[in-house]
Amino acid sequence: MGFQYFAGAAFRALTARKDGPSLYDVCDPVLLNYCGGDPHLGKFYKTALGNPALRPLLRRTGLPALNDAGRLQRLRAALTQARDAAEPDWAAVGAPIAELMADIGVRHPEPAKVAAQARAPSAAEIERVIRRCGAHLLGSFAKNGFIPTYAAFNLLGDADISGREMLMALTGLNARGYKNSTLLFSLARIFIAHSPARALINPPWTGVAEPMWEPMQIRHRSAYYDAFFTEALLSFVETGLASGEETAASQRAISEMVAFCLKTSAEEVPSHDGSTVRVITALAPGSGPRFSRFFAQIKQDLGFGIYVPDCDTTACSFSAATQAGSTDPILDQPLLDFYKGYQVREGANEPRVTVPLNDHIDYEGGVVTWIDNLAGDRPYGNDLDPTLNLDILEVSFRNLARWKILETPQRLETVHRIIGFQRKLAASGAFANPRSHIYYLPELYSAYFGRCHAAFMALPLAARQAIDPDGAFAFIRAKVLAYVEGELIAREMNAFDAALALMALAHLGADVATFTPALACIVADFGEGGRHGPYKAYEWNKMKTPTRILVGGPEVTSAFVLMGLALARGKMAEA
Repeated sequence: MGFQYFAGAAFRALTARKDGPSLYDVCDPVLLNYCGGDPHLGKFYKTALGNPALRPLLRRTGLPALNDAGRLQRLRAALTQARDAAEPDWAAVGAPIAELMADIGVRHPEPAKVAAQARAPSAAEIERVIRRCGAHLLGSFAKNGFIPTYAAFNLLGDADISGREMLMALTGLNARGYKNSTLLFSLARIFIAHSPARALINPPWTGVAEPMWEPMQIRHRSAYYDAFFTEALLSFVETGLASGEETAASQRAISEMVAFCLKTSAEEVPSHDGSTVRVITALAPGSGPRFSRFFAQIKQDLGFGIYVPDCDTTACSFSAATQAGSTDPILDQPLLDFYKGYQVREGANEPRVTVPLNDHIDYEGGVVTWIDNLAGDRPYGNDLDPTLNLDILEVSFRNLARWKILETPQRLETVHRIIGFQRKLAASGAFANPRSHIYYLPELYSAYFGRCHAAFMALPLAARQAIDPDGAFAFIRAKVLAYVEGELIAREMNAFDAALALMALAHLGADVATFTPALACIVADFGEGGRHGPYKAYEWNKMKTPTRILVGGPEVTSAFVLMGLALARGKMAEA
């Protein structure tokens, strides 16, 4: 898609024939200027939806359904209640919007089947890409003082969020700002879905992971990202392809990123047993996230000011630091004791999952996402993501002896229950369903299962038997490999898809012949990033609510391509 595609889409949006009240006809009388009530709702409306960039694109998009005066009145009454009530009935507020969401027609991508690749790239081609990706990460760190990641809004929203799930979010989120943003983004989705602007806001793409379109990106830093950049640079050094200067630069960057994770981003929180524990927050206090002044203000205006630690950032930060050889005392905390308090036990604490967007899966044994801070804030309510639970297992395997997991029945039970949760997910096939995942895609779950499986297989046989006496890991491995080999690499991929496929295949011991489609894709797409790096930015993770907020970046793609190629190269050398 080039200039002609986007120019045509913009022209059609700007000249569309209006056939009913527009988003602004509905909202301006209620939210544009008012006194009293909740000031944030109006500020969010003007900042996110009524801004000069979006208003021209949507002002000519009307909804014929709202030509019904009664329906329009009910919608405005709901917005008025959200604006004026001290404690709105959010289910009632969301009801007229949920009705209108029935036909928005947002679907997951369905890449076409492709013929099998006949030739794998040469070792020289693979090594050239590894070196370039490593140099990209190091160059970005040298330029910025950190390796940035980017966030971008896709205002058409997520395919898994229909009216039903939107109501779950409205009633399950705690912070009013997040309820406001969910409400208004959901309303905007309806108009975008019926507008020619849809083609501009959500253009088609190749593969599964969504490309991140440049105009909407917000640069920032997080311990979660630093943890994976640490793993990528460790992988680069281990390949032996880094020069002496690059090895030294990698070691310096790793040391600084581990310190950012364990010190700058550390936060003390209460545990279920009355003690306090130091965990890792995704957005460090103060200037840690490195937002520009402009985006820091926008973030505040949009109501995204309250942030709490999460179980995933904590697990990944501890894991990366362990791999880097850190001896920081924070790593001595047996996280499983803490995670036990956030683990779902059927019938006892299932209400922990207040935003059950993936309620078709069995939560028993899973650990929820968000951690209450010392003030007791829980702005997102809570949800449960399968990939997060793989990261908890992986960090536990890396710290098996340090945390005395085999010697402590309570800790071993926590591990067994998480493994049981994962086995049920694999047995049902739900791991391959995008709806099962809150923050990730099935392809990324597959790569992270490979990462977890590798940590498991690195343990002594006796330890593996104690952890997994029933062979759950072998069972899940077979299911994940079948998905990657039969679906992911058998269809059109982009470079990010291919990197994740390689990570899964190599970690899970697949035949090296299966690497060819992913290797060929990565080498063929080399250079697609232009001035930004070897590759484009793609969806790494996301937030489904308040709308589809994607996170990734050119550096992220380089990191995953580097790790995938390094693993594949090692396995090919052994074959």
